[in-house]
Amino acid sequence: MLLQPTFDRLNQMKLFGMARALEEQLAQPDTVALSFEERLGLLVDREVDCRANKRLARLLKGAKLKQQACVEDVDFRHPRGLDRSVFFSLAECRWIAQHHNLIITGPTGAGKSFLSCALGNKACRLGFTVRYWRTSRLLQAVAAARADGSYPTLIHKLQKTELLLLDDFGISPLQVEEARDLLDILEDRNQTRSTLITSQLPVNQWHEVLADPTLADAILDRLVHNAYKLELRGESMRKLLTHA
Repeated sequence: MLLQPTFDRLNQMKLFGMARALEEQLAQPDTVALSFEERLGLLVDREVDCRANKRLARLLKGAKLKQQACVEDVDFRHPRGLDRSVFFSLAECRWIAQHHNLIITGPTGAGKSFLSCALGNKACRLGFTVRYWRTSRLLQAVAAARADGSYPTLIHKLQKTELLLLDDFGISPLQVEEARDLLDILEDRNQTRSTLITSQLPVNQWHEVLADPTLADAILDRLVHNAYKLELRGESMRKLLTHA
């Protein structure tokens, strides 16, 4: 029986997983002992796995996570106020499905960026669209997009992203125009998408880095009122690991 036309049709229909699985079955003599239904089931399972892997690779590429982090690698040994049960509850990502936010605060070296990227990785694995930005870089990109005419495209992408990671919020004070841009981004996402923010500053000091009190109130209202919070403390993990 000539199978090349079958392979050609599978590839034309982009059923690459099934084509590869069929090729493997033909190379394994023991598969002839399986029934037609069993072999067909194996082909379908391979196609499902192939598509899931491709989607995950696409989501991770689009997320542009700062670090290759995953929730399984999070270190709970060092005392920094990170509760294992709370973190793994957040790692189930129900808060993203429910359009809540997450705020991670703590001193330099506490692992805020790693935790945010680990949660972003898990969100990708669960099928959510994710995008990581340093807060300052995002605001620079928004200003540049407004200048070159790509602003609507960028804003649309930010609006549609299911989890937006904003790292290092409050490193430097925001100018009025930057605060307005941040408010516009958050307003578009309010109660329809989730935002994860990391900051060295506790939330009660965020007003100090936002240029205008009215804008500050509006930004905090859209970020904080439905947000979960992880408040880290203690010495820098980088320092502890250096002396370990």
